[in-house]
Amino acid sequence: MILSVLERALALAFGRIGTLLAASWGYILLMAGLNLALSGQLLPGDGFTTVSYMTEPVVAADDGALRLVAGLANILLGFAAATAYMRRILIGARDFPFSFAPRVLKVMVKLLLLLLLGALMLVPLFAIAGIITAVTAGFGIIAFIAAPFVALMLMQKLSLILPAAALEDDLTLRQSWSASAGLGWAMAFAALVVGLLSVVMTLAWTWILSLLKAAFPDPVVALAISAALPLGSVGVSVWLFASLHATCYGLVRERYAERVGLTSSQTEEARTRHDAAEAIARVKSLGRR
Repeated sequence: MILSVLERALALAFGRIGTLLAASWGYILLMAGLNLALSGQLLPGDGFTTVSYMTEPVVAADDGALRLVAGLANILLGFAAATAYMRRILIGARDFPFSFAPRVLKVMVKLLLLLLLGALMLVPLFAIAGIITAVTAGFGIIAFIAAPFVALMLMQKLSLILPAAALEDDLTLRQSWSASAGLGWAMAFAALVVGLLSVVMTLAWTWILSLLKAAFPDPVVALAISAALPLGSVGVSVWLFASLHATCYGLVRERYAERVGLTSSQTEEARTRHDAAEAIARVKSLGRR
């Protein structure tokens, strides 16, 4: 079981790259345009000394502020792309390519909540590890190493609220905890591997861009490479982590359907009826306006 979540998440990620592009091409274009414009704005006369404008040393306060705003804009677009991708996978939604619905901000807020809870969880875990260290030094070191992973497991059990928010499902933290029973360690292991894979792929992307920059010392190429670094970094994170969260949510939904005795055809029929009811409700609301 501990490998099943990881296997399904990676299979989904590598098998649905086309779905990611189809669902989020609008946000990808916006990110590309934003980063190209900022690269041109921040390009010094003698060119960038590093791969991208995002990695350049901060010389003036205005440049630092502009880069901070650019980072936040890239994150917002990344969340919008992740939301569209999860909705396309889980419910087959085909949202407008530039849809900044409240659900995107809801996903962001809930992720910040999870990060805050994760940080708070580390306090008692490190305190327990400190007590163990005072009694038995060897086991205390193991406890300190294990504490972040335990916190990650606890966070993952609560993380179902993220894909639920993307689907506008008001899942609570308590419901997420109950629904993920028996999957906590598998979800934590998958999140750890996906996180490491994301870091490795981002570093590899940076290295490839640095080689291209050295091979083609042209200002136009430098602008494209500068924009490609944040675009690729955000894209990798969106692709891998959205696939992981969609997998976890889908596993829980499958398990619940099995528990109540629903077949796959019945589940699909219920989803179709729900989508039809939503479409009719939208038409009626437009008619009243």
